[in-house]
Amino acid sequence: MRIALDALGGDFGAKPNVMGALEAVRDFGYEVILAGDESVIKAELKAAGKYDESKISVVHAPQTINMDAHPARECRDKKDAGIVACARLVKEGRADAMVSAGNSGAAMVAALFGLGRIKGIDRPAIASPMPTRRGVALLVDAGANADCKPLNLLQFAVMGSIYSQIAYGVESPVVGLLSIGEEEGKGNQLVKDTTKYIRQLGLNYYGNLEGRDVHTGMADVIVCDGFTGNIVLKLSEGLARTMFGMIKDGVKKNPFALLGLLMAKPALSKIKDRTDPEVYGGAPLLGVEGPVIICHGKSGPKAIYNAIKISARLVESKAVQNIARSMLALKPVFEKLAEHKNEAAK
Repeated sequence: MRIALDALGGDFGAKPNVMGALEAVRDFGYEVILAGDESVIKAELKAAGKYDESKISVVHAPQTINMDAHPARECRDKKDAGIVACARLVKEGRADAMVSAGNSGAAMVAALFGLGRIKGIDRPAIASPMPTRRGVALLVDAGANADCKPLNLLQFAVMGSIYSQIAYGVESPVVGLLSIGEEEGKGNQLVKDTTKYIRQLGLNYYGNLEGRDVHTGMADVIVCDGFTGNIVLKLSEGLARTMFGMIKDGVKKNPFALLGLLMAKPALSKIKDRTDPEVYGGAPLLGVEGPVIICHGKSGPKAIYNAIKISARLVESKAVQNIARSMLALKPVFEKLAEHKNEAAK
């Protein structure tokens, strides 16, 4: 198993990427290809001490993607950027999957340019794991597509359902459509138009979900456009951090509360782990011709370690091939929906 890692991607540079890669190599025996500035990477490897040199290699990719620049232009003009090199390694068969904590827009563009879309998929989507009272739900799309059409959401639902089966062993994932009301007539035009057709996909469709339902476990796959999904994702992350901060502040103001906190510490630790983005590692970019994991920009070694682990699972489970097979099987359904759309537009 060979994983290409964007070694300088993320807010903290090479160190967390290299450390996470070395830990993954030690625990899983994967080969990791570190793409980025060779001198910087080798300096971090030297500082890390002994490691299995047969499992770690470096591809010199000295260019960097500017976070505030246009992702498509950056990826087109900077062929020797780490994130572009990772996609190229997968395309050429020199790596089985790629992982990046760099610019998420650039990661998507690099994957699209370098790997291409799965046949039948119009737009790839980020499937972000969301902790729930029952386990984990997938939020699809979590930020790859700010503006969507009903066809995109229908494809997100199919891909999310397949990935839920693969990643979390859910036999028949419950799929919900994020809206502002449970009633089928509620929502914006995108939601209403998607609702007309989603039952025809043969999925285990629940219906509309409201924002308060995201973490309840009512659905295994929560479908929405990337603009809405990214807001939900960032709101959830911020709320989790704020709640733990408020608990700490409350304890500091009341010394007697410290006794209760000590008693509740094991339970609180479990909750913290379940809401920690580092535990989940990253989110797969579904819909491209190769396993791609996009990590949070503030990922530490633990997140990179887990992202590499997830990327390997994508390869072993043949997630890309399974999505392609399902899209081919559903081709008649999508063609029929396209015909209805064209007729309605006349």
